[in-house]
Order: sequence, then structure tokens, then C-alpha cells
Amino acid sequence: ATQEIPQQILDAANRLFAERGYDGTSLQSIAEVVGIRKPSLLYHFSSKDILRRAVMTRLLEHWMEVLPQILAAANSGEDRFNSLVSEVIAFFQEDTDRARLVYREILDRPEELRDSMRASLGPWLVILADFIRRGQRDSTLLEGVDPESYIANVIQLIVGGLATQNVFGLWIDDETAIERQTKENGKQQPC
Repeated sequence: ATQEIPQQILDAANRLFAERGYDGTSLQSIAEVVGIRKPSLLYHFSSKDILRRAVMTRLLEHWMEVLPQILAAANSGEDRFNSLVSEVIAFFQEDTDRARLVYREILDRPEELRDSMRASLGPWLVILADFIRRGQRDSTLLEGVDPESYIANVIQLIVGGLATQNVFGLWIDDETAIERQTKENGKQQPC
């Protein structure tokens, strides 16, 4: 059970940071959710900032593992892009606190998040953008679309949509707006 405590702390911190923000969350509240005392939490994570960084690292590590698999498994640029979009939607729908946390980090620590994402995900997104460019050169994809901007905007729409669905989701029924938009854009995607 002791080995599970760091994971429980990360899960609780993820949820509370997403719900209340970093500044609005105390280490005591995280410890209470886990059912431990604050000194026990500090044994595993010596400061609140170290805990926040561990939560974000865990989130980015998922993508560092998944992106190479997606890019290797798909046969074409379109397959790679569609697989990426599907994985992003599934990952953030599985736990919308992830999307809310990323959204908060975008607003509260944009430079730090940008640098972390650039270091961990940048090389894989460059590869995906190159597939879009290749398709544009072959005239199989829309010309005039900036690949990096397109990828960033799609990810932003997914994360932002899921992070704010409790506000804007009042009219969303069985299928989320993001899923509908993805299906509709499937015919218009640059890949």
C-alpha cells in the first residue's frame, strides 16, 4: 500500500489542481483527500511545486510514450493525424481533470508549459507536421495550411473544449461537440 501512496497523491493533486488551481489548493487538502497526514505527503513530495511538476511530468510522459507508437503504427499522414486526434480526445475525455489542469497551466504558467511541451513533445509534433507538408507537396492535402499551427489549434480545441464542457456543454447530447467537429473536419483535414 505504501507504493500506491505516491500515485494516490498525484491523482488527488491532479484533481484538486484542476478544480481549484495551484494557488487555491493546499498540501493539507491533498493529504486529506488521500487520507494521510501532511508530513507523509511531504515525505513523498518535498514541496507543493515539486508535486505540481510531478503531476505535469506524468501527463507529458504519457504523450512521450504514445506519440511514437501512433506515428509508427499509422501508414499515412492522414492516419497519423486521425490517430493523434483520437488519442488526444480519448485521453482527455477519460479524465477531464487533465484537460482542466492543462488549461490552468496554459493560463498560469504559459512559458513553463510551452518549454516543457517543446522539450518532450516537440520532436514528435515536428514529425507529424512534416507528414502534413509532404502531403501538401504531393497535392493530397490542403495547401496554404500551416502544419504546426493546425496541429496546435486542433489540440487547443480539444483540450479547451473538454476543459470547459461543464460550462459550454449544456447543449451537448450523447456525442460531444468535439467528436462531431472531428468527424465533420475529417473530410476537410489537411492530412
